[in-house]
Amino acid sequence: MTDGTPPGSAPFSDQLAKTLGAAIARRGADYVPRTHHLDDAGRPRFSNRLALESSPYLLQHAHNPVNWFPWGDEAFAEARRLGRPVFLSIGYSTCHWCHVMEAESFEDEEIARFLNQHYVAVKVDREERPDIDAVYMSAVQQLTGSGGWPMSVWLTAAREPFFAGTYFPPRDGVRGGSRGFLSLLGALSETFHRDPERVGKASAALVDAVRQDMQGTAAVNGENPGNAAKDMAELPARQLIAATVAHYKASFDSAHGGLQRAPKFPSHVPLRLLLRHVQRTGDSDALHMATLTLEKMAAGGLYDQLGGGFHRYSTDTQWLLPHFEKMLYDNALLVVAYAEAFQVSGRADFARVARETCDYVLREMTDGGGAFYSATDADSEGDEGRFFVWTEDEIRRELAPLGSETTRLFLAHYDVRTGGNWEGRSILNVPSPDESRWAALAKARAILYEARARRLPPLRDDKILAAWNGLMISALAVAGRILDAPRYIAAAARAADFVLAHLRSSDGELQRSFKDGQARHPAFLDDHAFLAAGLIDLYEASFDARWLAEALTLAQATERLFADPTGGWFMSSPRHETLIAREKPAYDGAEPSGTSVALMNALRLGVFTGDDHWRQIAERGLRAHAQVLRERPIAMTEALLALDFLTDTPLEIAIVWPERVADTANAADAAAPLLSVLRQTYLPSRAIAGGPESAIAALAETVTFVRGKVAQGGRPTAYVCRQGRCELPVTDAAGLAAQLGRGAR
Repeated sequence: MTDGTPPGSAPFSDQLAKTLGAAIARRGADYVPRTHHLDDAGRPRFSNRLALESSPYLLQHAHNPVNWFPWGDEAFAEARRLGRPVFLSIGYSTCHWCHVMEAESFEDEEIARFLNQHYVAVKVDREERPDIDAVYMSAVQQLTGSGGWPMSVWLTAAREPFFAGTYFPPRDGVRGGSRGFLSLLGALSETFHRDPERVGKASAALVDAVRQDMQGTAAVNGENPGNAAKDMAELPARQLIAATVAHYKASFDSAHGGLQRAPKFPSHVPLRLLLRHVQRTGDSDALHMATLTLEKMAAGGLYDQLGGGFHRYSTDTQWLLPHFEKMLYDNALLVVAYAEAFQVSGRADFARVARETCDYVLREMTDGGGAFYSATDADSEGDEGRFFVWTEDEIRRELAPLGSETTRLFLAHYDVRTGGNWEGRSILNVPSPDESRWAALAKARAILYEARARRLPPLRDDKILAAWNGLMISALAVAGRILDAPRYIAAAARAADFVLAHLRSSDGELQRSFKDGQARHPAFLDDHAFLAAGLIDLYEASFDARWLAEALTLAQATERLFADPTGGWFMSSPRHETLIAREKPAYDGAEPSGTSVALMNALRLGVFTGDDHWRQIAERGLRAHAQVLRERPIAMTEALLALDFLTDTPLEIAIVWPERVADTANAADAAAPLLSVLRQTYLPSRAIAGGPESAIAALAETVTFVRGKVAQGGRPTAYVCRQGRCELPVTDAAGLAAQLGRGAR
């Protein structure tokens, strides 16, 4: 097939064939098609419209024998023209079971031919289009009670689902399944044509269920509860936090941390919420839950003991056996958790893990322009985890120059044994953590890291997402401030510059994704909220006022584009296409919801600006989700961080120094003792501003609590205030520490 048309499809038009050929040619001589359908010259036998996309996930499928379409009007118009159903497959580039289904079904020529003859096949990258993913994941959950990826959904040409699931084995009996994907394709195609009334009823019922799930009963019925009803709803009480902590206590794994279940995800225990509860109540059990979980995660195979950073989740109860993909968002969120836990506990190992994770991201996940890539795969050389595991003989050979005693210590410390602990190889882990031994083995780790780097690495998804970059900007800013690491703050600022400069549309609106020099897709709620949060954190770490100004601009755009007048926010804006439902995010999973982060942003900006409008926005948002928070608070544990902030009296802290100080070349250096106190003190409910007197005077137009604050007696001075009422200004570290101690809850 000279034009690359997939089997069972009508021949491509000359124009489409030419366009696809040109797109493939632009990838250069080193381009390696991801398919086993190659001609004698190593060129792909088949191509499809995904070759015109930039998403790494979509490009993985560009040479399947399936005639894939990207999501869009062309695909659904084709379904209407042909009178066929649509098969929608949603996944992401580092999804292991997505790869399995690709190899078993989408690379299978017989299955592909059937798909092409009876369906219009559509692929979606869930990371680029979370709105589509959320809608059809709801359909999967309505039908099956659970969800996951790859997501498989059967639609009408009106984009309405009538059947859905996740992974399906290719044929009957494979992997123990009674009905395989090929049989299911045949049965559903037959039903679609033979019994359209049944399909119509199924899709109508499922669409109603999805709308109710995502928008609520009133929205489905066309009702508007009105602002008054929302305003009358009671705010959730802060006792919800204690009740939520009690729930986690009942399910806590006292031996290994986390919950008593497998698989184990870092997000299953709300570590930052536990730390806030500890600060509020002094609950030693909650502190133990947080620190044990952090300790065990960092000691297990979940943590990359050589390169730093965390894998996606653990398939066992001991954090030993990871699913080996690495996601930017996991690592960003865990950096913040470890840095804050260091503030609370003073444990050096927590600071080390935060530093190592930041270093991993800067070393392996950073674009030349300073922004951050999305993920790396679990698979390499055809096997999951092959890049990360070792045999005893491999380690002995590499460490031989260091001598037998160092080798023996390494093998013992990292639990390397004959026969391994996983499929004949060893996943490095630390049964007995010891920071002195960790330090002693630094050279051994460096040698093995370099040896590992010579292996074929897992695929890296190098698209840049605004939301996930926002999370990593927060992580670097928080770690830089707490750990006194200016290079992390500088890296956060460089990433912020990149996102604000490059992830923009022609009209200046934020975009979701950046790849191959092009920004794509209008940004969603989480893009605006996560990036705004990162910029607020970056301001507190750098005292560069432009970051606070940019955060305020993004928060204002969040209200303009996503706000529901009755409270809370939608995931999508009027700039996005209209789907069968418009989600108001109300679930904090592996990533916090855009809702929860927007709530906290509004509260923090309210403290900075002194504008009660922001507090009112947050209160309306909490009222809008009050029922979920009361009935299922574990579903929105990140929103409980905002509730904790709302029910506290946040500290307003200003550090002011003179333009010049006689005994130092850098006036800011003279403020170091005061800033050191702030680094060491866990203050989750606060707003921190700082700078020389001229910068503080300029900032006072926006930040009300710095008005009139000057350096006393030519010395750096700290002001600690609550709702505009200030303690006496102090110029020494001990005085500031005492005031912060009195300000703690």
